[in-house]
Formats: sequence, C-alpha cells, structure tokens
Amino acid sequence: MPRSAPLLPARRGAVLACVFASVLVTGAATGSWPPGADGTELSAMGGTPQDARGGGEGDAGQAEALVGEDDRWAAVYSPEEYAELQSGLEGEYVGTGIAVTRTPDGRIEVREVHEDSPAERAGVLAGDEIRTIDGDRLDGDPVTDAVSRLRGSDRPERAGPGSTVLLGLERDGRHWEVEVERARLTTETVTVTRDAPGVTRIHVSSFTRGSAEQLRSAVESVPAGDGIVLDLRGNAGGLLAEAAAAASVFLDGGLVATYDVRGEQHALHAERGGDTGTPLVVLVDGGTMSSAEMLTGALQDRNRAVIVGSRTFGKGTVQMPREQPDGSVAELTVGHYLTPSGRAIDEVGIAPDLVVDPGEDAEAEARIVLGGLS
Repeated sequence: MPRSAPLLPARRGAVLACVFASVLVTGAATGSWPPGADGTELSAMGGTPQDARGGGEGDAGQAEALVGEDDRWAAVYSPEEYAELQSGLEGEYVGTGIAVTRTPDGRIEVREVHEDSPAERAGVLAGDEIRTIDGDRLDGDPVTDAVSRLRGSDRPERAGPGSTVLLGLERDGRHWEVEVERARLTTETVTVTRDAPGVTRIHVSSFTRGSAEQLRSAVESVPAGDGIVLDLRGNAGGLLAEAAAAASVFLDGGLVATYDVRGEQHALHAERGGDTGTPLVVLVDGGTMSSAEMLTGALQDRNRAVIVGSRTFGKGTVQMPREQPDGSVAELTVGHYLTPSGRAIDEVGIAPDLVVDPGEDAEAEARIVLGGLS
C-alpha cells in the first residue's frame, strides 16, 4: 500500500480521536493482548495508519524517538493521553453522550443519544443533523473528525469534564445552536434488540472490559427458538482478552487465534461450554477491525457462524506499549496474528460468506440466512 513518509508528530492526534470514537461510532480502538514473555501487555490497535493521522497537542516526549517510519501502526502518547486511552478501554470516556454516523450523502447525523447524558439534557435527539461544531462546518468531514471535536480531543487543553462544545443542529428544516457540556460517562457496549420474530440481534460496539460477560448474559437471555444475529459492524476492536472470551460464548473450546511476538509463537483458546447450538449469523463491514476481526475469523473458520456483510478492515498486527522515563508511551508493532485456519488478515480483511452490496439491507439478508439455518 503506497504511502507518504509521515512526520513523527503525525502519529498521535488522530489516533486518539479514533480510539475515543470507538466508544461511540465506527472509528478505532486498542485491542489489548495477553501479557508478553516479560509481562508487558500487547495490543492490536485498529484505527488510521500513520499517513492519514493528524498531529496532536499533547507532549509525547521521549516516545517520539522510538517510532520508525516503516511501522505503519505505531503510535505515541503523552502520559495524559495514554491514561485517557486506558479509561476508554475500561468503558469510560469524556464526551457529550452523542453517537454519530456519516450518511451516504456526507452529512454527520446523530445516531443515538445516551440516556442521562449532557446531550439528552440539552434536547439533542437521534436523527438531528450536526451542521457545525464550535462554528466550523462539517461538510464532507470524516466521522472520526466530528467525534474528535465533540470530545475535544483535537484540542485537549480545552477539553475535559465541564468543558463545553457549541453544536449547530438541524431538525425538520429548523436550525439552531446549543451549548453541550462534556462529562465523564460510561457506556454499555452490548445492546439487544428483537425486531423480528425468531431473531435476536446482539450488537457489540467494542470490546472494553466486561463486554464478554455482557455478551454471555445477552445470549443466555435469548428466547428459546430464536436465532442470533451478532452485529460487529463498526466494532473497531478492544481488549483482546474480551474478544477471546466472547469467542468462548459460542465455542466449546478449541483454537481462537495464533500470534507471534518478535517471532515467538503463541495461541489463544476458547473455554469449553459455549453455546454451539443456537443458529448464528455475524454481521460485519469495513469498520469491523482488529480483535473484532479475530472473533469473526474464529467463528468462520470453526464453522460456527455464517458471516454476512462486506469485507472487514484488515488489521492483523500486534503492538507492544513501551513506557519511557518521562511517562510518554510508544506503541510499536511486534508481530501479526492468524485465524485458526492460518489465514493472515492484515491489509486483506475477512471476506463474508454472503456479500451484501452497498445500499442493500444487510440486516434483512442476515435474517434470511438465519431462517435457513433454523
């Protein structure tokens, strides 16, 4: 994949925007791996490669010097940035409570407003179009840029709980502005809906701590006779231990993935006792990344699920965080992971068993496939 040589500071700012976006929208996240031989936690970071990243305002200090230009997925963080990233993986984030999406015609639209959030108290509703943020128009901007500005991660010195953001909104032809406060919020990454008889859809937005247990509880509550649509669209990854535990919900032991750390081979296995009988379809798209791809590949290779949607992103590398004496952190690529059948997905992604063309209803296709499985 051709790319221009980036400047070192360009490896931080937009990465954080993407990581934070993963809590709310299609963006990116860090997927933490089991400890390495020296006890260091490994990660598989989804997001934007270096050539597409913008600069950040924080001071990444000594970590900057460790990143080579041939490491496409490397990132650097100031101590404050890395602490915020870890909070995100615990299911906490600073924001307004707005989940956004980019419509086919390029508009930024509110997809969901979290309950009891500053945005809900300010009267923001799902379906509202966000036309401006702090007076700047959003025409054609990537959704991750909008999320970064909503959270304030583009200007961290002005962000944090208690700071505010001015939104220009449109609803039913009416235009207005509203000031929304940012607060420290928690999020549920697993949501369950039952929009059609015999079909329970479980959406997992990211693999933060506790997501696998939430998924297990959701599966155990599925009505008898229902099939499951596991919706991983827009799931940019998260804690690898959680993704591996999620595989255990649907598998009765066996291999989930293999990975190497500087040439040393390791393997991840599912625990025994998972639900292997309930019909299962997995929905994916180009926003399905990192450890979410690992879970998808395991369920596909093990013939546990039919994969429906569009090709996944293709992020199959392993990163290791290295903290420096000044507290800054460098995330450096140290290896790759493979699906149970030995497939490498980096820069390739996972092809669905049933491809859904753009504009077609992927959920409707998933329900049809699930009916056949049942």
